[in-house]
Parts: sequence; structure tokens; C-alpha cells
Amino acid sequence: MADSSWDGRRDAFREATMWFVETTRSCAGRWDEVGLGEWTVRDLVGHTSRALLTVEAYLDQPCAFVVVPSAAEYFTSSLATRGDPAAVAQRGRDAGAALGPDVVRSVSDIASRVLDRIEGERADATVATPVGGMYLADYLPTRTFELTVHTSDLAAALGLTLDVPQGAAIESLDLAGQLAARSGQGGAMLLAATGRRALPTGFTVL
Repeated sequence: MADSSWDGRRDAFREATMWFVETTRSCAGRWDEVGLGEWTVRDLVGHTSRALLTVEAYLDQPCAFVVVPSAAEYFTSSLATRGDPAAVAQRGRDAGAALGPDVVRSVSDIASRVLDRIEGERADATVATPVGGMYLADYLPTRTFELTVHTSDLAAALGLTLDVPQGAAIESLDLAGQLAARSGQGGAMLLAATGRRALPTGFTVL
């Protein structure tokens, strides 16, 4: 991977991370409000923080073989082996609780630590993900996507403007487009994005 591409992926991840940190600051006093589905705002922040923590955890588990070649393939493989929704929901609640009494400070500290770690890593560093080994440069866009989507969820729950940073939006929309094309829904997404037809009920690229 060219250095410029790696720099761009790190920049998009940094943008998404800082937007998450800033949005979390707006949650003060609203932690028990509805966040997403059965999650409270605290639970949603906890779940979103895992997009940072997994980068750190997986970098600490380098792998000998890379078997997942792209961010899109990561999601395709993950969706094929999706875990119990109740377990996913519980992990979000546990992650929210683990942030402790000062959630804003905890999120800020996690973000600073992970961003510093990424600055010192190479594109070809390997990470051991649940679906197989990956290069960091291919895994990081999956975290940008998760941060961007769930910070959008958080902003919507709080009634804030969806002011998604441009780099994070571009990378996340690019990945969403790849996933739509892979699942045969590229046409529906294109027609909706260009104002020609509403998305089908229940449409998702995940």
C-alpha cells in the first residue's frame, strides 16, 4: 500500500475518533436515555468505544498469516458468522459500565492512547481479528465505519446535527457502497442516493 493511502486511512480514522469524542461530551447527564434499540446512551457509547479498543487489542496479537484481504471481506465474513444478538447487546452494556463514572474522560483517554498507537504503526502491521488475520491498513477502515455509523446513531439519539467529518464520511460511504454491491443491492442504493427511488423497507448493507 502506498504511504499516501495509509495516511488517508489514518486520517479518516482520526476524524471519526475525534467526532466520537466530541459527541460523547454532549452526553453528560443523558446516559440513561434511549440510545439505540435496547441500549441506553451509555451502552451505545460503550459499544462504540470498542471500535477503538479492538484496534489496540488486536495489534497486541500479531498473526503469522493474513487471510482477510479487505475491509469489505471482513464484514462479509463477520456477517456470515454473526454472534448471538443478545450477547452483542450485553457486550455493549458491559463496555458502557467499564467506562466508569467519568465516561467522557474515559473515552478521551482511550482515544488518545489508540491514536498515538496508530501513528507509530505501519500499514503492513498484522492484527488477529475474529475472522482471521488482516493487515492493519485493511482493518482500520472497518473501525472508521463503526465509529462513524455509531457516532451518527449517538448524535441522532441526542438530537444533534449529523455533522460527519468529510474524510470519515467518504471512507464509510465507500465501504457501504462496496457492501451493497457485494450483496446485490448496489442498484437500490444508487437510485436512492440520486433521489430516484426510496430505499426498500428494511434496507441495510449489513
